[in-house]
Amino acid sequence: MKKIILLGYMGCGKSTIANKLSEKTTIPFLDLDQYIEEKANLSIKELFEKHGEVYFRKLEHEAFVTLLEQEQAIILGLGGGTPCYANNHELLLRPDVISIYLKASVTTLFERLSRNKSKRPLIANLNDAELQEFIAKHLFDRSYYYNQAKYKVAVDGKTIDETVDDILALLA
Repeated sequence: MKKIILLGYMGCGKSTIANKLSEKTTIPFLDLDQYIEEKANLSIKELFEKHGEVYFRKLEHEAFVTLLEQEQAIILGLGGGTPCYANNHELLLRPDVISIYLKASVTTLFERLSRNKSKRPLIANLNDAELQEFIAKHLFDRSYYYNQAKYKVAVDGKTIDETVDDILALLA
């Protein structure tokens, strides 16, 4: 069964779009971070604090592989950093995977992330200028990995439904 993988930077809409896509296709949606939290019985933040990033990235890779090996079709939303570690970007090219990069500009990401910074520990204490710089640098660093996806769907200036329709057109 095909696995639909949504990837992109935090704030690009992976979870929101995956939920809507799941409703329209009846393919179940799984969020990789939530899956890891349930398996580890710790939040992502707690995993980082107690065990460090290397441990988290190892768990993340194992969880990603486990979910790809399952028989059922799923829509899987990756964490923003997932494709950038442990050669996870190579898994996006598997024949049983439809990988889609939800591509958003720095401006779009800044607008979205500045509205709910407090929910995201990585950026909670950044002022506007620092946030914009943080996003631009990360996006630059990660773009190689994100662009390994088989498909790119621009999300700038689009509604959730328009983005989902773009994805459905790719899947048709």
